[in-house]
Amino acid sequence: MLNGLFVTVSLISILLAAWSGRMEELTTGVMASASNAVELAIGLVGTMAFFLGLIRIAQDAGLMEKVARGLDRPIRFLFPSLPRNSPAIGAIVLNLSANMFGLANAATPFGIKAMQELDKHNGQSGTATNAMVMFLAINTSALAILPTGMMALRVSMGSQDPAGIFLTTWFASACATVIAILAATLFSRLRTYSETEPDTVDLEIRANEPNGDNTNVSSETKIHDPKPTVIRLWLNRFFWLALASLAVRSVVTQTGPVSLFELVRSIMSFWSIPVIIASLVTYGWVRQVAIYDSLVEGAKEGFQVALRIIPFLVAILVLIGMFRTSGALDVLVGFLTPLTALVGMPAEVLPLAVLRPFSGSGSFALAAEAMQAHGPDSLIGYMSGTFTGSTETTFYTLAVYYGAIGIRKTRHTVPACLTADITGILAATFIVNLLFG
Repeated sequence: MLNGLFVTVSLISILLAAWSGRMEELTTGVMASASNAVELAIGLVGTMAFFLGLIRIAQDAGLMEKVARGLDRPIRFLFPSLPRNSPAIGAIVLNLSANMFGLANAATPFGIKAMQELDKHNGQSGTATNAMVMFLAINTSALAILPTGMMALRVSMGSQDPAGIFLTTWFASACATVIAILAATLFSRLRTYSETEPDTVDLEIRANEPNGDNTNVSSETKIHDPKPTVIRLWLNRFFWLALASLAVRSVVTQTGPVSLFELVRSIMSFWSIPVIIASLVTYGWVRQVAIYDSLVEGAKEGFQVALRIIPFLVAILVLIGMFRTSGALDVLVGFLTPLTALVGMPAEVLPLAVLRPFSGSGSFALAAEAMQAHGPDSLIGYMSGTFTGSTETTFYTLAVYYGAIGIRKTRHTVPACLTADITGILAATFIVNLLFG
C-alpha cells in the first residue's frame, strides 16, 4: 500500500510542479524535508532511550505482566490473536493511556514497545499482523480525554472558553475510535487481506520446542515479584505521602485567582510525566530491581530503535514535502471544497483537515493561523481545535511505529487509519456546528 502511495503521490507532485512552475520550490522542499526527517529522528533519541529504559524497569519488575493479566479480557477482545497474558498488552495499555491524556512524549516510546512485543508474535517478519493494524487504527483515532496541546494554544490566544473543545474533542475522537475498530476488523476479513494474514506465534510453544530459542521468552514471561522488604514499603509510602503533600501545597500557594481549567491543565502538563517516572522507578525499587542497570539496558534499545526509524521518516516526510510544495495540496483542497461545504465544513479549515493525516507540525501551524485570523472562540476556531485534538498524523505514526520493527507490507493499515481520520473530521464538523454554529 505504501509503495503504491509513494509512487503515485511523488509522480503527481512532480507533474504538478512542472505544470505550475514550482520545480524550484519542489527541489528545495525535498532537500529540506530529508534534512528535517533526520533532525526529527535524532531529536527522538533521548526521549526514546529514557522512556524505553523506564519500560524495561517495569518489565523487569513484573508490572507489564501484571497489567496484562488485569486487563487481559478487554484488550484481548480487541486483539483476539494475542496469546493470553502477552507482555504486549501492558505496553498497549500504557500507550493508549498516555495518548488519552495528550502525553505525546511518553506515548510514542510506549507505542514502539507495544509494536516490538506484537512483532514477537508475528510469524511473518516484515508483514503487519491484524493486531498491529488494530493498534495503529486506534492510535490514529486519537481517543482524547485531555487535549493539552490545543488547549494551551487557545489559552495563549486569549480564548474566553479554552475548555470549549473538551466535549467536541471527546465526541469526535470517540466516534473515530469506534469506526477505527470496526474498519480494522472488517477490512481484515476481506479476501485480499485475510489471505495475507501472518500466522500468530505463541512464545510459550516456541520455548518448549526441541530446538526453540527460549532465552528471551523465559525472562519476559516469568513475573519478577520478590516479596518487598518492610523498610522499602514504608519508604515508598513516605515518598508518595510527601509528594502528595507538596502537590497540595503547590495548589494552595497559587498566586492570584486560578480557574479550575488552569489548575487541571497545569497538573496534567507539568506533573504527569514526573509522576509516571516516579511510579515506575518506585515500583521497580520496591521489588528489588536494579533500577540503573535496567534503565541503561532499555535505553540502549531505545537508541537503536530511534536510529532505525530514520529511513522510514525520510521517505514519509519527503513525500509530504513534495505534496505540499508542488501545489498538490491546493489542488486537492479546491476539488474537495464543494463537497465539504455540503457537510458544513468552512473552506478555511479544509486545508487543515487534508494536511492533518500527513503532518503534525504543519496542521498545528494551520490551526494556529486559523485561530489568529478568526479568533479562538469562533466557529472556525472551535473546529480547528477539535480537528487537531481528535485526529492523528497517520503517516508519521505509520513511519515511526512500523519503521521501528521493519514492517514494509502494511496490508489494510492505511485504509483503516484513513477511515478513522475521515470519521474524526466529519464527527468534529457535525458536533461543532451543532454546539457553536
